[in-house]
Amino acid sequence: MARQASSLSPIATAASLIPPRPTLDELQKAAAMCQACELWRTGKQTVFGEGEGHAEVMLVGEQPGAQEDLLGKPFVGPAGQVLNQALAEAGIERQKVYVTNVVKHFKWVSKGRLRLHQSPNAKEITACRPWLDSELMLVKPYVIVCLGATAAQALLGKQFRVTRQRGEFIMSPLAPFVIATLHPAAILRMPDSHVRESAHRQFVADLQKVATQLKSRT
Repeated sequence: MARQASSLSPIATAASLIPPRPTLDELQKAAAMCQACELWRTGKQTVFGEGEGHAEVMLVGEQPGAQEDLLGKPFVGPAGQVLNQALAEAGIERQKVYVTNVVKHFKWVSKGRLRLHQSPNAKEITACRPWLDSELMLVKPYVIVCLGATAAQALLGKQFRVTRQRGEFIMSPLAPFVIATLHPAAILRMPDSHVRESAHRQFVADLQKVATQLKSRT
């Protein structure tokens, strides 16, 4: 059920909602009231980032899914299970990373009783961007992992193509190392089991590059 509209008018971006000198907890509380785009009307709740406050690795996805929308936590649904497995295979502890999304509300279309994922548009991404920028500022990750095209293009520019540049470390002012890879949800959507297995191996290989980079830092 969508939340009832308040008397507040939607704003162009969430920038004015960012508290002065915020903590992650303060950001999360402020984001819970965000109406910077229309997605707050259909999402059950804001799904903010979660994890180590000064994590070396920040994983950035597109938006929460149906399970995340219900539970209020990022990457806890089927895609999150794929992510957890891949992180474990790559030797990265999920508890020591920070996971978040470019857009903090679930965008969906109805199909019977199902709520099917729908990609956010440029206006929605722009509206939500101040939350992600604030997370980056506070966490200060050593490595940013962009999960999927939406996250990669939001952080690295519209010209970025995951299909061509997946698994490469990209120069960026956002962090010492930035890399883009598949979104775990994209792996789940692949209809052929052999293709899914191959994509999963590629996903793990990209995360292993992150693990190797972390080890070289110590």
